[in-house]
Formats: sequence, structure tokens, C-alpha cells
Amino acid sequence: MKYLLMICGDESAEEYADAGCGGWTEEMTERGVIAGGAGLRPPREATTVRVRDEELRITDGPFAETKEQIGGFVLIDCGDLDEAIEIAAKHPAAGYGTIEIRPVLEFPPT
Repeated sequence: MKYLLMICGDESAEEYADAGCGGWTEEMTERGVIAGGAGLRPPREATTVRVRDEELRITDGPFAETKEQIGGFVLIDCGDLDEAIEIAAKHPAAGYGTIEIRPVLEFPPT
């Protein structure tokens, strides 16, 4: 099953952006569970697009004004939610931020 790990943190988490994952990526690559992923530029560099009543609305910055923002993501392919939790808990970001785990809807549905 595929899960998206959304790695979240507040602005102070930017200091970890270039620190790497302390061997986590190498371990998960060796286990064969990583299916993709990337870090994201800071929320201040985001562009938000909405279409309302056929009118395009573009704004600078993130969609939601929150303390925590998504700083990166990892797509994993593992056995079940328990394994996804174990993988997320090993990520260094779990120690200074939050990792949200979401099952991926695959199309066409299986």
C-alpha cells in the first residue's frame, strides 16, 4: 500500500532543511519502501491557485495561514499502516515537527 508522508514544521524547522535525514533515506532505500519524495521551498515562495465562478484567483503564499507548513514529502510503498507509522517515526523530522501519514488513492482503483 502507498502512503504519503507529509513532513511539517513551523518556520524554525527551516534550520533542518539542509541537515539531511541522518541515514533515514539510506535505510529506507535499502528496505525498498521509498517510491519518491522531495523537500519543498519555504511557504513564502508558494503560489495558490483557485477558480471561483470561472474566475482565476492567484495569491502569493500558502493556502492556509498556519504555524506548521509542509516542508517536504516522501511517498512510501509498504505493507500496512503499522509499517508506515514505524517508518515515519524513524524520520528525524518526527523529533522536531510533525509527520502526517495519508493513504494514497490509486487510479484506477484496485
